[in-house]
Amino acid sequence: MATTFDPFREMDRLFGEGFRTGGPGPMPMDLYKRGETFIAEIDLPGVDPGTIDIDVEDRTLTVRAERVRENLDDVRWLSHERPTGTFARQLSLGGGLALDHIEAKYHNGVLTLTIPVAEEAKPRKISVSHGDDTTAIQGKAETS
Repeated sequence: MATTFDPFREMDRLFGEGFRTGGPGPMPMDLYKRGETFIAEIDLPGVDPGTIDIDVEDRTLTVRAERVRENLDDVRWLSHERPTGTFARQLSLGGGLALDHIEAKYHNGVLTLTIPVAEEAKPRKISVSHGDDTTAIQGKAETS
């Protein structure tokens, strides 16, 4: 029995192993697959979209963003739970993805990355020719 090739299994595993820097959980992410596209939604509330930087190098996608707190030197903090500063998250991408077609959109504090599957990695059907080809074989034998 043939096994089904799944180029996304490894990517799922590697996405799950993505690591965070800059504190506990400043960039929570949901990842799912819709059709032939992976979607990553990363929460970045309060981030200026101009500070978002996304790079892909050697199958590693890096997202960086900065949340700046206004100067509040004259306040007495009662609670200070919202992290500020620069945050980064790296994701190792599996093979079979169209890295040159990744799209990014930031809306209502959520960065959405759309990562399509490369054409060459999509499953395809191979047709099997059939019929009676014995006439072609007989014709070759008679001319020998």
